[in-house]
Amino acid sequence: MGLTRRELLSGIAVTAAATIARPVPGQAAEDFYRGKTLTILVSAPAGSLTDFVARQFAPFYVKHIPGQPQVVVMNVAGAGGMVAAASLQSRLPKDGTVIGFLQRNNLYIPLLDPHQNSFDPREVNWVGSLDKVNYCMVAMTRSGVTTAEDLFKKKLIIGATGFANENRTLPALLDQYLGAQMNIVPGYSDRGEVYLAMERGEVDGWASTIDGLAQGEPARMLADGTMKVLLHLAWTSHPSFPDVPNLSTFVTDPQIKALFDFFLLPFQAGRPLAVPKEVPQDRLDVLRKAFDDTLKDPDFLAANAAKDYAVDPINGQAVADIVTKLYATPAAQLTQARKIVTP
Repeated sequence: MGLTRRELLSGIAVTAAATIARPVPGQAAEDFYRGKTLTILVSAPAGSLTDFVARQFAPFYVKHIPGQPQVVVMNVAGAGGMVAAASLQSRLPKDGTVIGFLQRNNLYIPLLDPHQNSFDPREVNWVGSLDKVNYCMVAMTRSGVTTAEDLFKKKLIIGATGFANENRTLPALLDQYLGAQMNIVPGYSDRGEVYLAMERGEVDGWASTIDGLAQGEPARMLADGTMKVLLHLAWTSHPSFPDVPNLSTFVTDPQIKALFDFFLLPFQAGRPLAVPKEVPQDRLDVLRKAFDDTLKDPDFLAANAAKDYAVDPINGQAVADIVTKLYATPAAQLTQARKIVTP
């Protein structure tokens, strides 16, 4: 019989606490981590791209933390990463021995969904973000939709995962505000299931990350011409597909641009890391410096390059600035955004 979500989170708290010695008052951060275990809480399932990136990062990261603690990667998926984010903020140890590898939508979903108010991105300290995320529309060539212009002229059935996931909300913005002709089918469990549906002919495309096209089945489909990249869901074209147009060609209304900006801004913090607000400042400084040092580590960069994964980091203050900007969004614009993510 499976564990309930409450039992799972309680188990996480117990497991994390069991690996942590009680901190000594006034103990220097440089000494604190010696002999400890750092738990990296990954807000996505094992085997996902987020999980891959976190596990690639973890062993290099702890090498740059004074005292070189052991590291444990723990997956807590659910509600688009909100389960892990909420548990980091409210239930798990707040001494710097647990760090959340969160989702970019954690930065804005609490603003849009009153049921997801158990996490507030203003009430954690951000360590940094490993890279920026770029989305694009892709379609099977057999669909007859082979250019960006075709999206606004021909019907296209596309797959998506969760209703509030970016791979549904971005196409929904294209449909509602730019006149695209997509029929969006949400509810697929993950990207692999969407690609399987594309191969079976159940759907003909979807909104993919650029990183997600770099290897495996998507890379093969692009190489053999059975799938094409149609449109960058960004204001500039990504270097991987420089000849593919971007949103700047199609978005001319300033109000519509502002709405797109609300959803696109968090992509600058594509893979954000956070710790509870209560973590002492000296330990936060140590964790942030270790993050910065890891992102300069030639061995870490080489390991990622070997997997065709390029990092493009921002620091913790830059993530916090994104959160501040999101929370300054005018009420009328938030109302529009809520309609996009609400079934």
